[in-house]
Amino acid sequence: MFDVSHKFHTLRSALAEGFLYGSPEVLRRVFARTVPKGDVLEVARAAGILAAKHCSDLIVFCHPIPLDWIEVRLEEHDQGIRVSAEVRSVWKTGVEVEAITAVTGALLNAYDMLKPLDQNLSFGEIRVVKKKGGKSDFSDRFPTPVKTAILVMSDSTHAGKREDKSGKVIAAFLTNQPVAVDCYEILPDDREAIIARLKKLADEEGFQLVFTTGGTGLGPRDVTPEATIAVLDRTVPGIALAIRQHGKERTPYAMLSRGEAGLRGECLIINLPGSSKGALESMQALFPGLLHIFPMMQGKGH
Repeated sequence: MFDVSHKFHTLRSALAEGFLYGSPEVLRRVFARTVPKGDVLEVARAAGILAAKHCSDLIVFCHPIPLDWIEVRLEEHDQGIRVSAEVRSVWKTGVEVEAITAVTGALLNAYDMLKPLDQNLSFGEIRVVKKKGGKSDFSDRFPTPVKTAILVMSDSTHAGKREDKSGKVIAAFLTNQPVAVDCYEILPDDREAIIARLKKLADEEGFQLVFTTGGTGLGPRDVTPEATIAVLDRTVPGIALAIRQHGKERTPYAMLSRGEAGLRGECLIINLPGSSKGALESMQALFPGLLHIFPMMQGKGH
């Protein structure tokens, strides 16, 4: 199985379909509910729902997913019966395999009930018709990469006594995003120095996105949030909330972070934790939806 522990929950949905083929006379009996083995429509529908629930028992690499809704339908079609299944879940991975499994389960049960009546019975053309949810639904494109800076706040790293890890983690993560990291600097935990650098990046150097890492805790030299608040025109509380919520699901220490986020002019400034693990988890919590703030600022709405 793939590790999906770093992913966040989104509403996922998928619609799949397949077709049952047989003699017109036999297929008419399905909808007339006169098949000797019983009501094919109800049995196949129930079997499809049950199959979707047991998808992870049948498909080796599928995760057990809490399914929020399953609907299976059998409808008359030009050449047979169309079986469709729609599945929804608020979770970390897609549900298209669950939808396919539901269709397959319904078709198999319908086939079993009808095979004594039609020796030429067959089914197939099972496919995913559509799916929604996940990162691809929340990704924005830009004509030019978002101009981005990374600031590492640490007295010891600035003094050369410790190697930076969190800033490098952030930079590595951003290589797969539509941004250009044009600034990477290490600053001491000095409130006035941080304020001055943030102002210059936003006001003079045209940066659109600034990530800071470090100085967000409760240590005597942790002043990054105070420095950030001093330069912001507007706060964006949901960003800091998303970081802490995502982190709290992984470690209780995340609730102790005081990171802030907001806008100075058209520059978005975000405080991230100083640990490399916390920084990576924060980036995973924010992307890809974070960048939607830029078209919003241009008046393009949601």
